[in-house]
Amino acid sequence: MSDVVERTLSALPGLLGQQDPGAGPGGGPGRVSATSRLGGLIRSITALSSKHEEEKLIQQEQTNLKATVSAPTTTLRLMKECMVRLIYCEMLGYESSFGYIHAIKLAQQGNLLEKRVGYLAVSLFLHENHELLLLLVNTVVKDLQSTNLVEVCMALTVVSQIFPREMIPAVLPLIEDKLQHSKEIIRRKAVQALYKFYLIAPNQVQHIHDKFRKALCDRDVGVMAASLHIYLQMIKKNASGYKDLTESFVSILKQVVGGKLPIDFNYHSVPAPWLQIQLLRILGLLGKDDPRTSELMYDVLDESLRRAEINHNITYAILFECVQTIYTICPKSDLLEKAAKCIGKFVLSPKINLKYLGLKALTYVIQQDPNLALQHQMTIIECLDHPDPIIKRETLELLYRITNGQNVTVIVQKMLDYLRQSKEEYTIINLTGKIAELVEKYAPDNEWFIQTMNAVFSVGGDVMHPDIPNNFLRLLAEGFDDEKEDEELRLYAVQSYLSLLEEEDTFYPQKFLQVMSWVLGEYSYLINDGDPEVIITRLHRLLKQTFVTSETKAWIMTAVTKMSSRMSCSKTIDKLIQEFSTSLDTCMRQYAFELKHLCENKELMKNLFPLDASCDEIMVDASLSFLDGFVAEGLSCGAAPYKPHHQRQEEKLSQEKALNFEPYGLSFTSNMSSSGFTGRQSPAGLSLGSDMSGNSAELGQKETNCLKLDGVRKLWGKEGYLPKKENKTGKEDKTQPVPQDSILTAHVVDPPLMQSEQQVVSLSEEEKEKQQLASTLFVGLGSNSTISLIFESLSCHFPVIEAQSMESCQKCVQLEKVCTEGVLSGSISYHLDTDTHLEFSLTFSLSDFIRPMKMTTEDFGRLWLSFSNDVKQNLKMSPSQGSLSVALNALKQKLKLHIVEIIGNEGIAACRLLPSVPCLLHCRTHARTLALWFRSSCSALPDSLLYQCQKVMEEA
Repeated sequence: MSDVVERTLSALPGLLGQQDPGAGPGGGPGRVSATSRLGGLIRSITALSSKHEEEKLIQQEQTNLKATVSAPTTTLRLMKECMVRLIYCEMLGYESSFGYIHAIKLAQQGNLLEKRVGYLAVSLFLHENHELLLLLVNTVVKDLQSTNLVEVCMALTVVSQIFPREMIPAVLPLIEDKLQHSKEIIRRKAVQALYKFYLIAPNQVQHIHDKFRKALCDRDVGVMAASLHIYLQMIKKNASGYKDLTESFVSILKQVVGGKLPIDFNYHSVPAPWLQIQLLRILGLLGKDDPRTSELMYDVLDESLRRAEINHNITYAILFECVQTIYTICPKSDLLEKAAKCIGKFVLSPKINLKYLGLKALTYVIQQDPNLALQHQMTIIECLDHPDPIIKRETLELLYRITNGQNVTVIVQKMLDYLRQSKEEYTIINLTGKIAELVEKYAPDNEWFIQTMNAVFSVGGDVMHPDIPNNFLRLLAEGFDDEKEDEELRLYAVQSYLSLLEEEDTFYPQKFLQVMSWVLGEYSYLINDGDPEVIITRLHRLLKQTFVTSETKAWIMTAVTKMSSRMSCSKTIDKLIQEFSTSLDTCMRQYAFELKHLCENKELMKNLFPLDASCDEIMVDASLSFLDGFVAEGLSCGAAPYKPHHQRQEEKLSQEKALNFEPYGLSFTSNMSSSGFTGRQSPAGLSLGSDMSGNSAELGQKETNCLKLDGVRKLWGKEGYLPKKENKTGKEDKTQPVPQDSILTAHVVDPPLMQSEQQVVSLSEEEKEKQQLASTLFVGLGSNSTISLIFESLSCHFPVIEAQSMESCQKCVQLEKVCTEGVLSGSISYHLDTDTHLEFSLTFSLSDFIRPMKMTTEDFGRLWLSFSNDVKQNLKMSPSQGSLSVALNALKQKLKLHIVEIIGNEGIAACRLLPSVPCLLHCRTHARTLALWFRSSCSALPDSLLYQCQKVMEEA
C-alpha cells in the first residue's frame, strides 16, 4: 500500500502544475509546495489506525483550511493549493461547504492553471440544483467567448457536467456556434454539452436536430461518436423519425468493424468496441417490427458476429449486444441460428461471467424463441444450485419469464426456496413481488393460492412492497364471478389463519398479522361450527405480545370490534375493554372506549358493520359540511378563522424579517390511498377522531389485478405437466416415392423426441431428479406442448395384387413408445390406363391402444404396491357429473377402463396399454373435485392417461 501511495505522490506535481518558485531543484529550501502539503496530509491519513483518529485529523485540517481561505491576504496560488486539499477531504466523505464559494471565485479570477482547479472543484463540490451555480453562469459565458482554446474547453466541460436547467438559454447559442469550430476537441465537447442539455431539457434543443446530423457526418471520429449518445436517446423516444438514417448507421458500423478507424480507438485489438455497442443498440431500435429496415442490417450483423471471436470480455459484450439486436429486429433464420450458438457458448461456459451473460441473453430472447431454453434446460437446472448467488438470481429471473399455468407450482417453490436463504433487502422486495404476481395470475386452486401467499408474507416480512398485502386483501374482498368459489376461498383463508394463530409464541411479520386480522374480522362468520369467542381469545393473546406494534394492534382491535357486532356478549371483550381503557397508548385507549360504547348499542353496531360490506361504496363528505354549524358558532364566539398552512408560513417569515434557508414544510392532507395504510391508521378506522372512516372502504376500489381461476387446470406427473387442450397435429409428411409395382407404404408422423424409457433407467438418481425437474419447469414451451415419448417410424409392404382379383391384407400397428397422438399416413399406387397414386391418413390417439384389464380388489392392491411411477391431479367436475359413478362411467366409455370397485366417494379402476402394460387408477370425489391417482410400471403412461382423462372431463 505504501508503494502505491508513494508513486501517486510522485505523479502529483505533473498533474497540479510545476514546483513553486521558492522550492529548490531537489525540493530544497524554499516555500513548501502544494503537492508536499497534500502529500503530507495523505501520508498522515494512511498512517492512522482508526476512523476516530482520521476524523480528528480531518477536522483539524478543515479548521486550518477555513482560516486560510477566509483570510484576505490569501493569494490565488495558495487558494489553488487549499482547493486541492479540500477536494481530497470531500473525496473522503467530509463536507467542506465553507470552500464552495471560494472554488467559484477561483474559477472566475485565476489564471489557466488556477481556473482549471477551480472548475474541477466546482464540478466535484456542487450538484445541478445547487443555488451557488448561478454565480458561475457569467464566468462560463465569458470563457465560451474567449479566444483561448483551453478556457473554452474548460467551460464546455463544466457545462456538460453540471449546469442549471433554467440558465441553458444563456449559453445555448454560444455552444451551437462551437459546432462549427475548426478544432475537433471543441466540436466534440460542444456535442457532449448539447447531449447534457437534451437529457435535462429536451424541448430546448429541438430546433438544432439538423446540426446533430452534421455532427454524425463529422470528419472527426470523436465528434461522430459523441453524437451517437444523442441519437440513441432520441431514437428510444421516436424511432420512426430516424429510419432514414439507418443506412448511415450501418455504414458507420461497417467501417468500425472493418478496422477503418484510427488505431487509437482500438481496445485489446478490438476496433472501437464501445462505439460498436452504441451502434448495435441504435440498429436494434430502428429495426424493431420493421422488416424493410431490418434487411439493411443483416450483413453488418453477420460480420460483427464473425469478427468478435477474440476471447476477451469486451468481445463478449459485443456478442451479447449482437444477440440482443438480432432478436429485437425482424429475424433472419441464419442469423438466429448463429445467435443461438453464441448464447449456447455463454451458457455452457465454466466462467461465471460468461454463464451470467448467457442467462441474461436467454432471459431476453425467451419470449421470441422458447425452444432455446429447452435446448439448455439441464444447464439451467444446474444453475439453480450454483454457488454464485448472482447466477441463481438470474436463473430465477429466466424461470419467471417462462412461467405458465402448467409450471407455476415448481417455479414459485424454487423462488421461495431462494427467498428463504436470501438476506438482501432488495432481493426480498424483488422476489416477493414476482411471486405474488405469478400466484395471482396462475394459481391452480384456492388452497395453493392461500398457502403460497402465507409463505410470501412469512418470508417477505415487513420489507415487502405494501401493495402485495393490499392487493391480496382486495382479491379476497372483491372476489370473482362465482360466489361459491369466493366463499370457499375466504373460508379457507380464515381456517388457515386460525390454525396459524393456534401456535403460541410464534413470531409473524407485522404485515402478515395485519392481513390475518382483517380477514378474521371480515369473514370469520363463514365458519358455521366455529366459536367466535375462541377467535377473539386468540386475537386478545396477540395484543399482549411485545413484538406487536401499535399499528398492528389497531388492526387487531378493528377485527375484534367487527366480530363483536355479531355476538351478544363476550367475557373476553369485556376483559379487553377493561385492560386497554387505561393504556398509555392513546390510540388503543380510544379504540377501547369506542368499543365499549358500541357494545352498549348493538343496533348501531350492526348498522356500522354489515356482513361482507368491505366493497360497498361509502359516501364521503370531503368538504366536512356537517361541521358548518360548529364553525359558525365558534366564529360568533370570537374564534380566529382558519388559515391554510402556507399562509401561516408566510406570516411567520414576514415577522422574522430574516432569510430562511430551510425548506418550506409540506401541507399534509389526510387521505386514504388504495395502495396501503400509513402511520398509526387502522384498516377500518373506527376512531371518530382519526384520519380514516368507514370499514375498510379502500378495498372497494376495483382493479384489474385478480386471481384468474377460470379454466386453469394443472396436470402433474413424473414427466411434468400435461397441457389443458390438445394441440392439433402438424401437417402430414410428404409421402415417399413408391415403385411401379403395387406396394403399400405406411409411416408415422413423429412428435418431438424425448429420451426413451430405456435411457431413463440407466440414469443415476440425481440425473433422474434433474430430468424430472426439467420436464416440470419447461412444460408448455415450444410449438408443441404435448408430453410425448418416442413413437418409432414404421413401414410395411403388401404383396402385389393381381388384376381382376380380390385379396384381404392386414397389418398390426403397435405403440412401442407412449405418445399422446400420432398420424399414420401412406399411399397406394396402381396402374390401369394411367399410373394412379392414392394417399390416405389415419389419426391415432393413446385411447386407441388402451384396453380394459379385469382384476379383483386384492390383485389391484398387490399391483398398486409394486408400481413406482405415479401421478396425481385434481379435476373439476361439471354439474352433470354429480357423483363418482357418473364420472367413472364416462371414463370407462371413452378410455375403456375396467371399474374394479366403488365404495362411497372412492373408486378403483384398471386398464392396460397394448399389448400388456398395466395402469391402475384410484379416484375420489370431494366438493365437485375429482382426485385422480395413476400408477403404472411405465413412467410415461400415467401422464398420458391423465391427459386423456382431462379431455374426457372437459368434453363432458
